[in-house]
Amino acid sequence: MDNLLRVEDLRVCFILKEGVVRAVDGVSLSLRKGETLTLIGESGSGKSVLGMAILRLLPENAIIEGKILFNGLNLLEMEEEDVTKIRGKEIAWIPQNPATSLNPVMKVGSQIAEPMELHLKLNKKHSFRKTVELLKIFRILPPDVRILQYPHQYSGGMKQRALIAMGTSANPRLIIADEPTKGVDAIRRAQVASVFKKIKKESDEITFLIITHDLNFAEKLADRVAVMYCGRIIEVAEVRDFFNKPLHPYSIALLNSLPSRGLIPIAGPPPSMIKPPDGCRFRLRCRFASDKCSVEPPLLESERSLVRCWLYV
Repeated sequence: MDNLLRVEDLRVCFILKEGVVRAVDGVSLSLRKGETLTLIGESGSGKSVLGMAILRLLPENAIIEGKILFNGLNLLEMEEEDVTKIRGKEIAWIPQNPATSLNPVMKVGSQIAEPMELHLKLNKKHSFRKTVELLKIFRILPPDVRILQYPHQYSGGMKQRALIAMGTSANPRLIIADEPTKGVDAIRRAQVASVFKKIKKESDEITFLIITHDLNFAEKLADRVAVMYCGRIIEVAEVRDFFNKPLHPYSIALLNSLPSRGLIPIAGPPPSMIKPPDGCRFRLRCRFASDKCSVEPPLLESERSLVRCWLYV
């Protein structure tokens, strides 16, 4: 299957008074056309920074190196004007906080219609009609009433679905969703999962990168899973392989922390992103650590997966 997106040796640093934060440190990753890849890991591992780097949404103090190839074009070499044409039309970004991501003084219907008017060049009448259809699809009912309402008149679940509707409105090829279930209850998580499944069912050409720490959500939607830890990718696997037989000790510990698997906490705190440990960055928390782990392992092939661990040499 062809790759729609390929990230090669990506590095993102932030210069702070305390030192240099290496939020993304040598990440290489690919997304196949039409697949759903979930990027998982603890908070602060660099997942959201990686997503924002792809769309060049990072603040000015970010230093970015490497390659981000979208459909063969390196986004990091493009002028901002050209990236703006891709952002929203070819690649959509669904932010993690619907309460702050929607404009409070603009009707929700107008916000959903805006990408269609900007990127698809639809007139107001046509975009209004398409917005009503999207509101129906995403169960924001009644659509003829909701289209004229403001964000404060929506429930939390409706705001989340409105953001997804906005992200899909211009028929993008790649959708990057950042923590779409963050801060929502089990019922809303199920609703969000059902919305993503509906999108996948209706178009097998849309590619998803879903950034999440919600492992149950990842298991329901993913084709493949990539695990990020302290700025690096440490495992990439088909979803069934990952949840049945994870390889990296961190992946095993992450799954064992689920209530359904014993609710066993991961030992020790996450490492500093300013002064990460030498060698394997998980070694200070790992029960399998040895002297060999003081040297950073490469990302190795093991069966159908990739894993960054000396246990598989």
